[in-house]
Amino acid sequence: MLVGLTGGIASGKSTVAAMLRDRGAVIVDADVLAREAVAPGTEALRSIRERFGEDIVHLDGSLNRAALGRIVFGDAAAREDLNTIVHPAVRELAQERFRDAADADPHAIIVYDVPLLAETGMAGQFDLVVLADASAAVRRQRLVDIRGLAPDEASRRVEAQAPDDERRRIADAVIDTTTSLEATRDAVDELWRRLNSETDS
Repeated sequence: MLVGLTGGIASGKSTVAAMLRDRGAVIVDADVLAREAVAPGTEALRSIRERFGEDIVHLDGSLNRAALGRIVFGDAAAREDLNTIVHPAVRELAQERFRDAADADPHAIIVYDVPLLAETGMAGQFDLVVLADASAAVRRQRLVDIRGLAPDEASRRVEAQAPDDERRRIADAVIDTTTSLEATRDAVDELWRRLNSETDS
């Protein structure tokens, strides 16, 4: 079974992914794949450098994520250009990981932890889409309180992603992460039972 796990920035998605991993899911993390896709020497990094300039690359040849973030989170056209470069490379890596996990265990529950599921139109590729849900206001506050972002930067990052209702429209299951960790854990337990039931059927 292939599950898409999504949620906006600071939605608690990583917490839900970790809980699912603890229960036996195979987690494929899109953020990890995105870093692999733009590693030094990759075609994607060369394309990013050509589009955004030398300032977005460190002296050691690695991507300067902070510099690139300052450009794309305030410029929709620049963000779209970046996505056009990175998303195909990430999709290719993800498909490799899915095949590897399925080959290792045909009954595996494979969870693709992917923040931009709504934005990329990939929902139809999954047997089930799960949303880690928190309102935009909660996510902005988490970015300020937990990650130390300035309020205006937090707002830019939240607004750069799909609206909450767009993510909810594609979700088959929603886990509210705004109450307590215990409530989130209970919701993940319920989801895990559902996933196993559908895998067995």
